[in-house]
Amino acid sequence: MTDIEAFAFWVVAPGRGEIRSETLRAPLAGEAEVRTLYSAISRGTEALVFAGRVPVSERQRMRAPFQDGEFPVPVKYGYANVGRVVRGPSDWLDATVFSLYPHQTRFVVPVAALHRLPANVPAGRAVLAANMETAINALWDAGVTVGTRISIVGAGVVGCLIGWLAARMPGADVELIDIEPSRAAVAEQLSVGFAVPDRARGAAEVVFHTSATSTGLALALRLASFEATVVEISWYGDQEVSVPLGAEFHSQRLMLKSSQVGHVASRQRPDWDVRRRMALALRLLSAPELDVLIDGDLPFASLPSVMPAIAAGTGRPLCRRVVYPN
Repeated sequence: MTDIEAFAFWVVAPGRGEIRSETLRAPLAGEAEVRTLYSAISRGTEALVFAGRVPVSERQRMRAPFQDGEFPVPVKYGYANVGRVVRGPSDWLDATVFSLYPHQTRFVVPVAALHRLPANVPAGRAVLAANMETAINALWDAGVTVGTRISIVGAGVVGCLIGWLAARMPGADVELIDIEPSRAAVAEQLSVGFAVPDRARGAAEVVFHTSATSTGLALALRLASFEATVVEISWYGDQEVSVPLGAEFHSQRLMLKSSQVGHVASRQRPDWDVRRRMALALRLLSAPELDVLIDGDLPFASLPSVMPAIAAGTGRPLCRRVVYPN
């Protein structure tokens, strides 16, 4: 069989990317070749990678599973890929799959790295799987229970998914908070309450912070009730963050807790592994209302020209889905 050329998006300098070609080898036993249908840009993490802002101390821990190159640059990075198996074991041929692969037209991976999409989850929506997995882990880390009063500061994709999941907990009282009033329409479609910061209600028993700003974190602490848990989900890269630990932080006996998807939450770890968690994330994506979180499609070839604006947060997009040629 003749060699197959693939094309991938690389960050080649801080703030600059390009499309590079590579030749794919044939799959070995237990491997599959996947043709990408869609990928998605994780605006928070990928913006920091694109800007070359991964701290030296985190350069090994923050590697994506199929990353090529090394931080800061050049690096091929990403982890939200949906494609179709075109070569490999017979029981995988033509399967539509999710994998933690960067932005690339075709690739070869072990079948153990692939996750079949449930029949009721469209390929275009499945790009949200990695974000859904993060939201699941955050709720596990927080120990949310029936009837919990919850605030989420930051109505990006992860914040909205946390809100959507939490609002389905019996008796839960959930409010999404964002500086963009337009996010109220998104919250409404997800059946979640919404407020801008100066209208946010307080006395939350659990507060999730996803805005990656010092002002957002300060608001999260102010909204917390006595002995509440504030769960920090934002990743700041090399940015120094001001945390207001004076005022009511001690008198209210608040708990500030980190949540990161690289490890299954400790409460679930005895019974769950990352593969089972991803299968749950994919099943939950059967809900059609989640399409509201995908606010635009981009041709793969446009990534070098559009990534600077996306990384800068211009227009504060939700999920930008990347569409690949047939």
